[in-house]
Amino acid sequence: MQQSAVPELAHTHTRPIHWVATATAVAGVMALSSLLQPNPATAAQAADPHHKTTHPATAPSTTGVDFPITCGPVKAVVQKKATGDLDGDGNPETVAVVHCDAPMGTPPDGVYVITHATGSDKPRVVATLLDPKTGDTVSDFAVRDGAVLATLLGYSTNDVPRCCPDTTDSAKWQWKNGAFMRSKPAGAHTV
Repeated sequence: MQQSAVPELAHTHTRPIHWVATATAVAGVMALSSLLQPNPATAAQAADPHHKTTHPATAPSTTGVDFPITCGPVKAVVQKKATGDLDGDGNPETVAVVHCDAPMGTPPDGVYVITHATGSDKPRVVATLLDPKTGDTVSDFAVRDGAVLATLLGYSTNDVPRCCPDTTDSAKWQWKNGAFMRSKPAGAHTV
C-alpha cells in the first residue's frame, strides 16, 4: 500500500466546534434566503407601463352618483341595477333604476346609464333612458346582449290612483349611431 504524500488533514476528525460552525452557517443562509424572496406569482400578465387605459375594466358603482332626479326632502335610492357593455367598447356600463324614497304611494322611476368619467374612476350619468316625469315604474329589468330591457307600469289617465298602475309596456334601449334608441321588443303589449 502506498502512503499519501499529503499529511493527515486536521478536519477529517469532527469536533463539536465544527458542528456549531456548520449550524451557524446554515442558519445564516436560511435567514438570508427568507429576506430575499422573488415576487409572488400571479395568473395575470404584468401591465405595460407605457399603455394607459381610459376606462377601468370594472363596471362603475352607483355610490356617490348625482342622479338627475328631484326628490325634495327625501333622498334618491337605487332600486335595481345591472351591468353590461352597452356601447361595444369592451368596458361595462351600469344601468340603475332610481326613485325618490317616498313614504307613501308608488314613486316614479328613472332609468340611468352610468359610466366612468374619461381618465377617472369617478362614475357619472351619461344617459337618461326613462325620465321619472313620465310617471312610470319599472317592474322587470335586465341588461342582455348589449340592450336594456324593462317592463314599465304606468297609468292610463290622471284619475287612476298612483298606487295602482293600469298599463304595462315593454321597452328596449340599445346603443345605435351614438345614442340610445328605444324600441318595443317582440310581444310587447299594453294591458
